[in-house]
Amino acid sequence: MNGVLLLLNKKGMLIFISFAFMLVSCQGNPGQGPEGGDSPMSAVKPLKADLIQPNGTNVAERIAVPNGFERMPVETGSYEEYLRQIPLKPHGSKVHLFNGELKAKEVYEAVLDVDVGERDLQQCADSVMRLRAEYLYGKGWYDKIHFDFTNGFKADYATWTKGNRIEVSGNKVSWVKRGARSNSYEGFRSYLNMVFAYAGTLSLAKEMEHITLSDMRPGDVFLEGGSPGHAIVVMDMAQNPKNGEKLFLLAQGYTPAQEIHILENPSNGKGNPWYNISFGDKLQTPEWKFTNEQLFRFYN
Repeated sequence: MNGVLLLLNKKGMLIFISFAFMLVSCQGNPGQGPEGGDSPMSAVKPLKADLIQPNGTNVAERIAVPNGFERMPVETGSYEEYLRQIPLKPHGSKVHLFNGELKAKEVYEAVLDVDVGERDLQQCADSVMRLRAEYLYGKGWYDKIHFDFTNGFKADYATWTKGNRIEVSGNKVSWVKRGARSNSYEGFRSYLNMVFAYAGTLSLAKEMEHITLSDMRPGDVFLEGGSPGHAIVVMDMAQNPKNGEKLFLLAQGYTPAQEIHILENPSNGKGNPWYNISFGDKLQTPEWKFTNEQLFRFYN
């Protein structure tokens, strides 16, 4: 996330910032991606199907469920419903990087209509935080918007709205009063840029709650905290009412910062991005491999 260098002008800080991002960015890992490592142990067979509805404008409308499945019920106004109804760019849209270039690998079925910004900030964990924060901001639940920096500092939006700003000096972080109270969207995005600069997979892994696959619901996150690390959010789920079999959709951001996109399922091929919850020991996604024990949830 080198774009954060523009935020500060003290030489000592720049050295620290650059190093911090080496720790939290979601870069490729030869042992994790589809090109490296073992094939996942799967308990299900690939399901070839064309489930894409080109005229659909959100996740629920664009991606149908396979025969025999139904979308799992969600509460009205919930985060799960928010993700299911998030607007998508027109069918066939390509994923763009923060600088306008195209993503090299077309490993996606749809692109979320969510801007990526003009800096190399909104990468993998940042995309997860962006979706969660946008939902809470839209609800007016400002006190629930908070994320930890990699060094443990709690950056809460409620404090930001009171005119306070975050000051970084080396590894010391503190709040400084710098303006009037405001909960404007512009200020909210400035807050998120600061969070993206200093939080990542390492910090998310510490502040999120580990859960089991059987408890999975939309909004949960497959997360590997590390250097490199990666994070992918569960966007929607479906279930077969006859046998209880469950499916889920995944979305990610990546490095460099790029538009959030619904991932394809390499096993199924184009047209069916659903993943089966009985994937075995390893979950193989197009650009990362997770274990079945790396599922997390936001506390609030």
